[in-house]
Amino acid sequence: MTVAENVVTKLDISAMQNTLHEQRASYSAHPMPDYAERITQLKALKKALLANKTALCEALNQDYGQRSHQDSLMADVLPCVMNINYTIKHLKKWMKPSKRHAGLLLAPAKVEVVYQPLGVIGIVVPWNFPVMLSLGPLITALAAGNRAMIKLSEFTPATNIVLRELLASAFDNKHVAVFEGEADIAAAFTALPFDHLIFTGSTTVGRHVMRAAADNLTPVTLELGGKSPTIIAPDIPLNVAVERMIYGKSLNGGQICVAPDYTLVPEDKVDDFVAEYKKQFNKMYPKGTNNKDFTSVINQRQYQRLTAWLEDAQSKGATVIPCHENSRDDQQHRMVTHVLLNTNDDMTVMQDEIFGPILPIVPYKTIDQALDYIQQRPRPLALYLMSFDAELQQRIKTTTHSGGVCINESVFHVAADDAPFGGIGPSGMGHYHGKEGFLTFSKAKTILSRGKTNTAKLVTPPYGGWIQKLMLAFFLR
Repeated sequence: MTVAENVVTKLDISAMQNTLHEQRASYSAHPMPDYAERITQLKALKKALLANKTALCEALNQDYGQRSHQDSLMADVLPCVMNINYTIKHLKKWMKPSKRHAGLLLAPAKVEVVYQPLGVIGIVVPWNFPVMLSLGPLITALAAGNRAMIKLSEFTPATNIVLRELLASAFDNKHVAVFEGEADIAAAFTALPFDHLIFTGSTTVGRHVMRAAADNLTPVTLELGGKSPTIIAPDIPLNVAVERMIYGKSLNGGQICVAPDYTLVPEDKVDDFVAEYKKQFNKMYPKGTNNKDFTSVINQRQYQRLTAWLEDAQSKGATVIPCHENSRDDQQHRMVTHVLLNTNDDMTVMQDEIFGPILPIVPYKTIDQALDYIQQRPRPLALYLMSFDAELQQRIKTTTHSGGVCINESVFHVAADDAPFGGIGPSGMGHYHGKEGFLTFSKAKTILSRGKTNTAKLVTPPYGGWIQKLMLAFFLR
């Protein structure tokens, strides 16, 4: 780092620290925004988002080199609009204090739980869905009455410009602030003493984020990833199975934390599965890398990582099958889905989350073998089952662990506004969608209230009175 770069970094870190101080002061001056204020903020965000939807899609296309306009609308803009609409509809009910039972021992008393804003929420945004993964957590944080500081990805500079302008049009810096910068800025950001920190990214970086947050005892929500499997059960027609999973692997060029990472296929159906996958891929993207509906790999760095993984797999015995004859464009970092056969655990592609258009096939003899394969590995963010067998479906629901499950579908569970989304173990912790997200960014504070009658004196010293003995005899039974 040059002297000039070092000075800029110190200024950026100082700006983040000052903004956190200002937002804390703003929160302290007004710690419980009412329902009307929160609704006004959400509507202002929606208005700004809709006014900038075309600019966001164009900026995302610029950052990627080629990103499907429809992918951007469907996977970045639309989920935010739907999230705001859903939150507005349910916020009053979420904010209402919940009544709880005091119980006979504490009577007469009233117990309620009040949902109080935490304060300032830190949001760290990845490059794959920079709109949804910045505004999505922000929506829930605002609904819970918080301020927010957002660290955008350095790999989406054009999109960041639009997001800055969009948020500046709706909020002042004391309510929502945006920051950019490379790894050193991100590290400094996660080390700030937020009231809650949400990070979306890789498991490896997630560990560093959690360590940094631990110094401040900052609670974290980690939305990570891992290797999300798809099980093709013996009973399902292959054309149906492929139809239900291929969009999840193709959307955003496979650069999704919940994209199918590898597929378990009955060993006698592997060749037919590959043929069907190629057939449906060509129908969706008939021009291969020249098809504008298929999104590029984000940049040369990620493209070189993926091509290196393909070469590593091939050198260790894998068969690489491109899904289209027009399969790669090294200059434009474009790549169609490549199916891999004959994989093994020595290959990098079978060890780390792929996060791109590569699909390893793992053959199995029995469904028990397939489930054992999954359960022997780290718990994934998503698990997909393609089967109409009700008994197998129930078994997947109750005996496997993953952040979420889709049965005869892929990735769409993320779009369920009325359900929590989050990982488990190495695929993450916590939730931030729907009511569970509201609770994540709120302090559920128990309040016990008494009136003029005070029964607590019945249990205070001196001990041994007849009333105390009677009470203990009654309750300890």
